[in-house]
Amino acid sequence: MPDSDGLLYIRFQTSGDQNALEVLFNKYKEGLVLFIHGFVRNMDVAEELMMDTFAVLVSGVARYKETEDALFKTWLFAVAKNQAFAYLRKRKFWFVSLEKDFLDNVESDDDSQPIAVFLKKKRESQLYRSLKLIDADYRQALYLQYFENMKPEQISRIIKKNIKQTYNLLARGKEALRTIYERMGYPWDI
Repeated sequence: MPDSDGLLYIRFQTSGDQNALEVLFNKYKEGLVLFIHGFVRNMDVAEELMMDTFAVLVSGVARYKETEDALFKTWLFAVAKNQAFAYLRKRKFWFVSLEKDFLDNVESDDDSQPIAVFLKKKRESQLYRSLKLIDADYRQALYLQYFENMKPEQISRIIKKNIKQTYNLLARGKEALRTIYERMGYPWDI
């Protein structure tokens, strides 16, 4: 049986229920923008690509398959990642490592940036700042786990690693994060 977000999407696809799409949009728009921003490093482009992600949903180009192990959120973030990669391919930004630069050069201390406003609403700004200091592979996996509350099985589908590799990335990332926390003088309570 699909999750409730999956049911909303299916209801939109089958009956054209605009309210269902609006609920999904409002629920995921900020998280998607932040996730995409980690790849493209431009807030305006990230917002555009978030809209493109929802355009893919509306058009039905990508199809959500109802399965027990594939939540709608996992599928949606995979579509968003594909949109970010397509954007970077079109712009020929191959000199930028797509996965390695995830969340680099983001200043969450600057109150004027929309990303800082988003993070201030959440208690995770300390975590977000610390994530910038660890390896990009760890950073991406931990972002999905901590900020998007995804399970390792979902994360493995998005980052295209097998489940064992995903568990290893999460474990090593947490250890690297703990070291950063201790160096910054924060208590490790994650």
